[in-house]
Amino acid sequence: MAVQVEIWTDINCPFCYLGKRRFEEALAGFAHRDAVEVVHRSFELDPTLAPGHSDAVIPHIAEKYGISEAQAAANERGIGTQAEAMGLDYRIEGRDFGSSFDMHRLLHFALAQGRQEALLDALYQANFADARPLFGDTERLVQVAVDAGFEDSDVRAVLADPDAYADAVRADEAEAARLGARGVPFFVIDRKYGVSGAQPPEVFTQALERAWSDHTPEIEVLGGGDDACGPEGCAVPQP
Repeated sequence: MAVQVEIWTDINCPFCYLGKRRFEEALAGFAHRDAVEVVHRSFELDPTLAPGHSDAVIPHIAEKYGISEAQAAANERGIGTQAEAMGLDYRIEGRDFGSSFDMHRLLHFALAQGRQEALLDALYQANFADARPLFGDTERLVQVAVDAGFEDSDVRAVLADPDAYADAVRADEAEAARLGARGVPFFVIDRKYGVSGAQPPEVFTQALERAWSDHTPEIEVLGGGDDACGPEGCAVPQP
C-alpha cells in the first residue's frame, strides 16, 4: 500500500523552494513515510519566455506587480526571512529568472534515472542560494547537473535535442490545467486531495494522514476467514 504525492513546481518559484522543505518536514514526521511515493511535475510560470532568456528578478517583480523596486526588494527580504527560518539559503540580490523549459526536460530525464530529487534540489540551490545567474546559460546548467551526479555527455545530449522529454513536460502542464492548478507549488495526493501553496507542515501532515486512512480498513477483521464464501466459491469443510 502506497500513497502517491505529485508536486507541480517551477524553478523560478521561491514558494516552491519553501514548499518543498515544508512538505519534507511533514513527511519526516509521518509514521508511514516509507510508503509515500513523491513525483515532481512540471509547471512553467511563464511558458512564453524564449529559450536563453535571462533577466534580473527584482526589476521583473516590480514591473509584473506594478510596485517599486524598493517594494519588490522588501518582498524578497520577507521570503528570505521565511527561508532562513527553515534553514534554507536565499539570496536577495543578484538572482535572475528565465525560461525553465530545459530544466523541466532535464528533471524528466532525471526521473527516468530514478534521481529526480537530487537534480531538483541542485537546481533550487543554484537558483536561490548561489550568486551566479542560472538561466540562459547552458554551460551553467550542465555544470549544475554534473555536480548533482549526472554524466556530462547525457546532460548535453538531452539539452541538444529540443524534443527530448518535451512531451512529458507539456503533458504535466496540461494535467495541471485539467486539475485546476493556477499556481505553484501544487500538491496532489492520490489524485483525491490537493494542497495549494507553501502551506505549513501541519497542513501537509493532515493531508497525508487523511490519504493514508483511505487505504486503511475501517474495521479490524478477526480470524482467517477460512469458513466463508467468495466470488470463486466456498471453502471446503475440513474433516
